[in-house]
Amino acid sequence: MRKEVRDETVPRKEDARWYTIHTYAGYENAVERNLKQRIESLGMENKIFEVIVPTEKKIRVKGGKRVIEEEKIYPGYILVRMIVDDDSWFVVRNTPRVTGFVGSGNTPVSMEESEVATLMKRMTAEAPKHHIDLVKDDPIVIADGPFKDLEGKVGEIDENRGKVKVMVSMFGRETPVELDFLQIRKL
Repeated sequence: MRKEVRDETVPRKEDARWYTIHTYAGYENAVERNLKQRIESLGMENKIFEVIVPTEKKIRVKGGKRVIEEEKIYPGYILVRMIVDDDSWFVVRNTPRVTGFVGSGNTPVSMEESEVATLMKRMTAEAPKHHIDLVKDDPIVIADGPFKDLEGKVGEIDENRGKVKVMVSMFGRETPVELDFLQIRKL
């Protein structure tokens, strides 16, 4: 009977953890590209396994039409799955436009597995979320439908369904009207 002996000095992918890296805002994709190039050129594939800019699909209105866009979930941050040691820390930390690891002092703190699972689920969600740039009590005008040109104010917002409940003045009193967010314009 032969015992399998494992070399403990060789890093294993299953030992890697997810870390949050702080970057200059707006440079997340550039940092992702640079870091992937550095990992390859410096031979760090056995310590740094994945680099991700967390994004999700959002529905926006541009020119009166629905447009699905990728939106960064955490602007100014990227996620890296890695085994932290002096070499891997140095590679990530010295990538252009990286300001550091999220953690206390110089010690990176890994993300909880539940946080990572929730984030990955959010990133792979099939149905895009509606992006409604309104808050309760914002003044609006109805741009389409039977109540066109009526003014009102936002009562409730349901981003999941893309609906807005608007309070309009009809017959001398406030009446709630549920509309698609494409049917209204902010004043």
